[in-house]
Amino acid sequence: MTVTATRVQALTVETTQLDDVRHILPFTDAHAPLVWLRKGEGIAGAGEALRLEFHGADRIAQASAAWKQLAAACTVTDPVRMPGSGLVAFGTFAFDDESAATSVLIVPRIVIGRRGGTAWITRIRHTDEQVMPTVPHAQPFGAEYRLTMLPGALTREAYKRAVVAATERIRDGELEKVVLARDLRAHLPIESDVRRALVELALGYPDCWTYAVDGMLGSSPETLVRVHGGTLDARVLAGTSARGRDAASDHDSADDLLRSSKDLHEHAVAVRSVVDALAPHTSTLEASSQPFPLKLPNLWHLATDVSGTLSDGSGSLDLVAALHPTAAVAGTPTDVALRVIHELEPFDRERYAGPVGWIGANGDGEWAIALRGAQVKASGDITAYAGCGIMGDSVPERELAETSMKFRPITEAFG
Repeated sequence: MTVTATRVQALTVETTQLDDVRHILPFTDAHAPLVWLRKGEGIAGAGEALRLEFHGADRIAQASAAWKQLAAACTVTDPVRMPGSGLVAFGTFAFDDESAATSVLIVPRIVIGRRGGTAWITRIRHTDEQVMPTVPHAQPFGAEYRLTMLPGALTREAYKRAVVAATERIRDGELEKVVLARDLRAHLPIESDVRRALVELALGYPDCWTYAVDGMLGSSPETLVRVHGGTLDARVLAGTSARGRDAASDHDSADDLLRSSKDLHEHAVAVRSVVDALAPHTSTLEASSQPFPLKLPNLWHLATDVSGTLSDGSGSLDLVAALHPTAAVAGTPTDVALRVIHELEPFDRERYAGPVGWIGANGDGEWAIALRGAQVKASGDITAYAGCGIMGDSVPERELAETSMKFRPITEAFG
């Protein structure tokens, strides 16, 4: 059921503990999975008890208000009381205020969860319904497939020209940083099992958030914000280098990244935007004094962890609204960077680089930035995106190579 924020309906929610479920992906729908997974733990949903849709500049604030209204109207039985048990919604939001993409919160009919050795099932029905949804069975994965992704609206050469244009505007003082993305396209055969790509992502990138919400799927290394019991944490990523061919060159690549003035400047801008957005909501807020190199299977990132204590009763979606878009995915100053993105990117990012994650009844939740991802449409059309932070001294060929590294999770998962 799809409803507006002013017509949310009461739900009855019952969570019970299960014997440990080692793998939760098989319980999801093969064509419309709902997934939030990291290191084998997380939540997976099936069906839709309720779908809330939002558009426009205040879409995240609308979602936060609608969620509070819904949560207050629901009856929740949750003896498990783990992050992700009880009433939850999966969410994915458009990057841009003017995007044609719909931002959604989806409350599943069934949620299977696993965390810290505890597994549970949550069943959700409308309060006027008499019978709870039946417990699902794990379903085997469908036939294998292999796709080749081709250039989309912005070709490799066009991307390098866009980087040149951006660096000129940065050197002219118009802005400090802008993030430019390019796209790849493919088509998924009819009745293909999308979960196959998710398995590849979850196994290949276990330290990332493997997500799937309303066809937006991927494995993101960047925690936008996580809220639990009045505390928050975030992980800021900006600055990238390739992994080395062997142990020695890999070590040198990480060291070079830590000494790169371009990457350090880009990273500092991203950290500043996150700290400035979170500070009004916290009584304490701490960030790593220096960035550290974060090792992923295909690249190094500069990373900074931020943590704090909430002081104003904000829920996770309130903080998402305050944070988005960070300098890590837009640039700075934000308004100028967004204008430059509109001028230099010949496509709608849709949900790419927007918030993706889940929220619970009390406002706690986990949200990442939808990176290393692709949007899979009902038609089977797939659009993948990858972007780079452009500074005044950016080199077009290097930025293009970085986008190729960032495409790897998706191109390998589908290819």
